[in-house]
Amino acid sequence: MTVAVETGLWQLDRTASTVAVAHKTMWGLVTVKGTFTATGGGGEVLPDGSATGTVTLDAASLDTKHAKRDKHLHGADFFDAENHPEITFAVRGAELRDGDSVHVNGQLTVRGISRPTTVTARLTGAGADVLTLDAEFTVDRDQFGLGWNQLGMIRGLATVTATLRFTRTPV
Repeated sequence: MTVAVETGLWQLDRTASTVAVAHKTMWGLVTVKGTFTATGGGGEVLPDGSATGTVTLDAASLDTKHAKRDKHLHGADFFDAENHPEITFAVRGAELRDGDSVHVNGQLTVRGISRPTTVTARLTGAGADVLTLDAEFTVDRDQFGLGWNQLGMIRGLATVTATLRFTRTPV
């Protein structure tokens, strides 16, 4: 079954969207989880069904429910939110494939370092004025200057999960 998505401009619904990150620490014994509490973004669905857009995260909004750790993550060892306040995912092209699968080509920018990133999302809901995408992908934090690793405690890739709900902007 192929789902049709309305053409036009779409705005990220900040209250119905979540972006979270999880990473193993303490030599793989503990998973630290956090959620970015300030998100933004929008995009455009073109007449051919493809889409472009941007999702932004406030780097200082990452909340792991541990104030001291959050302060460290927001600081110069990790996100350096003072100098790089936003994390962005610029969607260069997205297209619906095989029913509800969305192939997304974009550029992820963290700490001022940009890398091409491809993500497969799932269209979990679509209506005339609302659409929801779910995605999960991994990020090698070393590629973005997030290499701090005291005593080798942090290894492997960070997992990003996102539920992004968009509403169509009235014409």
